[in-house]
Amino acid sequence: MLTPVLTIDGPTASGKGTLSRQLAKTLNFHYLDSGALYRVLALHLDRQGLNPMSAISDRDLEQFARELPVVFDDDRILLQGEDVSGLIRQERMGSLASEFAAKPAIRHGLLQRQWAFRRAPGLIADGRDMGTVVFPDAPLKVFLVADVEERARRRTKQLIEKGISVNFADLLADLRARDARDQSRAVAPLVPASDARILDGSFLSINESVQQVLHWWSASSRLA
Repeated sequence: MLTPVLTIDGPTASGKGTLSRQLAKTLNFHYLDSGALYRVLALHLDRQGLNPMSAISDRDLEQFARELPVVFDDDRILLQGEDVSGLIRQERMGSLASEFAAKPAIRHGLLQRQWAFRRAPGLIADGRDMGTVVFPDAPLKVFLVADVEERARRRTKQLIEKGISVNFADLLADLRARDARDQSRAVAPLVPASDARILDGSFLSINESVQQVLHWWSASSRLA
């Protein structure tokens, strides 16, 4: 029997990461932050002088993705031995990752890496296509939504707490642009799986969100 997977999909700054990490801790499951993979790849390609408009073949893009020299070491993310955990969280890397993620060769090249996170006793997989493409057999798929202005307020607060200057209006515009790009891409668009549970976390506390998902998980486990 395949190791169970609980997928958490949703748009940028919807709270997927916080919810997923808490669920992984509570259930003692492994955790896949698929967005971090795309951000690390975006940083790696950027350092090679490449951008989403560069003239590079699909074969080469897929090879870059397959051979990405990244290691996940607890809370650290190492690119060629360098801790880039902070660098990849910059807004520019998020935007670049969203643009590169629209390329089918990139998505295909990262599939094997994502599947490798599926280990006993279970996995919490957080992203945008975890339930629709990467782990379509997951017994529970959650699609997390939140009002875009509330998401922008949360992200602004997070960045300010890290000492990063941010303009709310610019950040809001960027989130809307990322949503449009992620939802309209031809391959693996940001949409709920047909059997996903929709969770609106706009005004729920993290504990309330966690308890709701744990309730669904318990129900799905009984049915399995």
